[in-house]
Amino acid sequence: MRYNDDFKGFEEHHFDAMVQFNERNDNKYFEVIHKGVRFKSFVGVIQIAGLTIEILPKADKYENASKDLWQSVLLNMLRVCKHIKVDNISEASLKKRFNSILDVYFEMYLNEIEELIKKGLIKKYRRLQRNQLALKGKLVFSKNIQHNLIHKEKFYCENQIYDKDHLHHQILLKGLKVLDCLINNSSRDRLNRLLFNFDDIKEINITSNHFQQITLNRKTTPYKRSIDIAKMLILNYSPNLNSGRDNMLTLLFDMNKLWEEYIYRILQKHKPEGYSVSFQNSTDFWEEKKIRPDIVITNDVKEVFVIDTKWKIVENNNPSDDDLKQMFAYNLHWKAEKSLLLYPKTLQEDLDYGNYHFQPMHQNGNDEITKLKNKCRLGFVSVVSPKSLRESKIIAEEVFMKLN
Repeated sequence: MRYNDDFKGFEEHHFDAMVQFNERNDNKYFEVIHKGVRFKSFVGVIQIAGLTIEILPKADKYENASKDLWQSVLLNMLRVCKHIKVDNISEASLKKRFNSILDVYFEMYLNEIEELIKKGLIKKYRRLQRNQLALKGKLVFSKNIQHNLIHKEKFYCENQIYDKDHLHHQILLKGLKVLDCLINNSSRDRLNRLLFNFDDIKEINITSNHFQQITLNRKTTPYKRSIDIAKMLILNYSPNLNSGRDNMLTLLFDMNKLWEEYIYRILQKHKPEGYSVSFQNSTDFWEEKKIRPDIVITNDVKEVFVIDTKWKIVENNNPSDDDLKQMFAYNLHWKAEKSLLLYPKTLQEDLDYGNYHFQPMHQNGNDEITKLKNKCRLGFVSVVSPKSLRESKIIAEEVFMKLN
């Protein structure tokens, strides 16, 4: 993607802001090229000064597959992996069109704040120290001497106040202020109505440390979802302190990790009877190093299967040496006879199991020594049909079939 070239509205100042953002994050999100960027494994959305750039995880054989379809794929994966924590976004309702996935989060946040206001914003006790004309509360001697050595008519006191100006609301206010810099005109009136309810809340600079101070109890549990979304908005927002022109909000996900977690969650949900599915089993491997396959599956006859997910396009008959060596190590370490490299499907077909030439020896409980089979295959699964999402249950059943 190059500015003034193949992406309408993408200009040099947008490019400069993206480069600065990428450099602050160890250049992990994309590769900088001449007058543009080349995206790597991260998907999601970047909004800069009114320009929205959505990076979708497209991988299919349908040349005319729409942006809406792949946006639905990403939203569904985020929903399944709990990155979108909202009950009313189901696989069926994901057919609704959004300009970008940010609009989903914006809408969720406004809905949550409206619901809290409808129920009534809670009050909490807080301590306030201030210089005042009446002795009310506890006198703070050290500060009273510091401030009132000359002004004997004043008292520096600490009072306990019961009001709405506390950290929960300060975080929600900051989230609304971030939206105020980014939201489109269609939701402007709605946002202003919500901001009116926070007129008495002090605006502070919210950092990640403030979220660590948040504790939930019976009264504040309804705030959890709105606080979670506010955290995403605030910590991913990058204001341009120089000009204020290119304020940026980024919501980016590593597609390899998202694909890995998505496959695990649908396998766990739709596993056959007698099977167990575990995620990211980490054990000692060499000195301080760990070994961690994506997914380990066992069944009631003590068969072990290892799955490693890869979100990349490969030829169906040409796995990389590194991938095969990785699966070989997994088989040995977990005493698995079969392993599966699982990729998104375009035009490929599954490979039959191929045999590693080394077959390890295994001693069972009766001191009998047998040879373990040592096999690996490439499997491909599609998350879309020509015009719609595929159901997660069907995808999970297909993956389990590949283990046979």
